[in-house]
Formats: sequence, C-alpha cells, structure tokens
Amino acid sequence: MIEITMPRLSDTMTEGAIAVWHKQPGDRVEVGDVLVEIETDKATMEYEAYDAGTLSKQLVPEGEQVLIGAPIALLDDGKDTVVPEPAVTPLAEVPIVVAPAAEPAPATDAAAPAISATEDGARLFASPLVRKLAREHHLDLSQVHGTGPGGRIIRADTDSLIAQEPETIVDPARLAAPGSEPSDAGTFAIAAGDEKRGSEAVALSSMRRIIARRLGESASTIPHFYVTATADAENLVLLRTDLNAQLVDAGRPKVSVNDLLIRASALALREHPLVNASYIDDASGEMLVHHRINVGVAVAGAVGLVVPVIEDADQKTVSQLGAEAKTLVGLANAKKLTPAQMSGGTFTISNLGMFGVDQFTAIINPPEGAILAVGGMSREAVVVGDEILPRHRMRYTLSADHRIIDGALAAQFLQTLTRLIENPWTILA
Repeated sequence: MIEITMPRLSDTMTEGAIAVWHKQPGDRVEVGDVLVEIETDKATMEYEAYDAGTLSKQLVPEGEQVLIGAPIALLDDGKDTVVPEPAVTPLAEVPIVVAPAAEPAPATDAAAPAISATEDGARLFASPLVRKLAREHHLDLSQVHGTGPGGRIIRADTDSLIAQEPETIVDPARLAAPGSEPSDAGTFAIAAGDEKRGSEAVALSSMRRIIARRLGESASTIPHFYVTATADAENLVLLRTDLNAQLVDAGRPKVSVNDLLIRASALALREHPLVNASYIDDASGEMLVHHRINVGVAVAGAVGLVVPVIEDADQKTVSQLGAEAKTLVGLANAKKLTPAQMSGGTFTISNLGMFGVDQFTAIINPPEGAILAVGGMSREAVVVGDEILPRHRMRYTLSADHRIIDGALAAQFLQTLTRLIENPWTILA
C-alpha cells in the first residue's frame, strides 16, 4: 500500500486544495495517469501518478485543503506494506472547539490535539473553511450535522446556519465570558449593517484565500517603501512603432511596451544587482543576491493573481521576451502553468497601464526584494528646449524591501531604468 501525500507544486506553496479527483476508489492507476487536480495559491495543476496500482481510498474530498505532506489517498500496489501514521495531520481532520470548556484542561494534556464536542460529548470535525467561517461568524457548530466523510462538517453544511436570524448565532461575548450576560448590541449592529448594505456572502476560492493570506503577510511583515519616477517615453513609442512595422513585414509577432519594459528592467537589475536580492530572516545575518535575473510578470487571472516567471530575462531579445510572455499569459489564463513556470522569480513587474491607471503601488511578492508597478502612457505638454511639445510620459513606482534595499539604491535603479526608457535603442543593443 502506497500513501500519496500533498505535493509541493510551487516554491511558495504551503497547502493545497483538492480541485478534482480524476481517479475514484477501485480505478486502475498507471504511471503518468492524471490522478488529481490540485489548486494552489497560483494555479490549478494536474498531479500525475508516480506508481501503478489500484486507488484504494481518497483521504481528502474535493474542495478540502490540506498541508503539504498530508496524506490525500492510498494506492494499492499489491504489496503488504504497512502504511505509516501520517506525519502531518490534514487540515480537514483537525477538530475545532466550538465553545470554551467549563473546566480548564490539565497541564499534562497541553500537547494533546484540541477535541471538539457537542454538549453530549460527541466529537465534531470541520473543514478549514468551516473553521474560518465559525470564527468569523461565531457559529455554534454543535447545531450542524456534517455531511462530509465521517460526519465532517463542510462548507455547504453551514449555509443554513449563516442564513439564520442573528439571534441564533452565538454571541462573541458569550464565547469570551461563559456564564456572563451576553449583549445583543454587537450582533444587532452587524445584522443591521448587512441588511442596510444588501450584503451577500460569496465563497472565496482556495487560491484567493491563499493569495489573501500571503499578501497580508507580505504587507505586514515586509517594511515596504515606495519610489516613483517619470520617463519621457516618446522615443520608446517611436522605436516600438518602427520595430513592429519591420516585424510585420517579416511575418513575426509584434512586441508590446511591456516587453520592452521587461528587457529594460532586466538590464537595470544587471547594473544594480543588490536590487535583485532576497531577505532571508532576522537570525541568518545574510541576504541572497541572485546572479540570474528571472522576471515575474503579474497576470490577473479569472481566479486571482498569478506570476509566471521569465528566466534569464537579461539574456533574451525583446522578441523572445514577447513570445515567452504571451505564452505564459495564455497558460495562466487557462490555469495550465507548471510549477517550474511559476518559481524562481527574483523581481516582478505589475503593469496596469492598459487599464488607464496613471500610477499605483504594488505589494512585494516574497521572497523577492522588489516589485515594479507600471502605469499607463499619456501625452502631456512638456518643455523641450524653448518649446512646449506634446510628449508621451510614463510613471512607475518601485516597491522595495527596506531591510535590504535603501532609498538611494532604489533611486539609482529607477534612474537607470529611466535612462534606458528615454534611450530605447540601448534596450535593443
């Protein structure tokens, strides 16, 4: 018997959700067969079987989320091998305490897992999403009958409880202080506000929940600072127009402004390698300076933000960067990116110029040390010599990790980037 565990499918992945099982218990599995689709913080990816056999049991149902290394299925390979105890408990199997215990637990039980129980002592198990909803909505899960495997409470089981009148929801004051008189003021205010706003609870995808957590951690743990610069992009526009005319005549794809910016950013990183770096941790006393320049391109997919990575961007032509970026964006929109295509980034570019955005700031994508937020180009009146002329102008903002990048270094990087944009033939050299 072989224990199949939740794999690590990206360098930032800590947990994954089962999107679709392609094999059911009793199905024959061959090496290379798609066993399951797994949803991570970046994409939904197919996971192929590495061993042949018969799928004996699915340990995690579709929609449930578990930590890396947690068992998700058992594969019968015909060998009498004893399946070891799981080293990591699946999130879906971790019980939740629905109310404070009347008596404090003895100190000797501190290391034991928390056990949920109804008033009659029955154990309750809930999925990670249900536990989150229970905390946010102060749900009393003892009122819920679980319909998941083994009686586990899943998201659908809580719909009726969430939709009930507010007075049936457990008051936070009652949970915080057992035996005290609860106040209905807080619950009434929440209910009245929701009714006044016409609110509707919309379930977040697993990817969106993970994105929310990771970006929240980035914003709260990394000391961001922001530096903005403006470039005269008139020559860049003219060069792109001429270049695309030649590419069309040659039957080759056009290049975009973003392709030129990827190349320019990669060249600027080559001149300022300390921006192409990562902070390790407070205890290490070191930082990582990356010798390869791998540029991530932020893509707004249907289910959330994903960042495919172009490796060695400084060593590729603008046409090569454009072709690769177009391929990666297509795969991202189709949720077909592989782990290799989303890992190893050292710097990220987020471009919202096509949406008419003039300027914005972006949150750093850990473990990178910086991200460039690019706004759109617009024609402005600019003083050129003794004349006022219409010129294309572009604004961009560097978000930097102040633990490893100082303001002067960030300014020098943007100074180099501006020089490249204003002298675009150096980008093609």
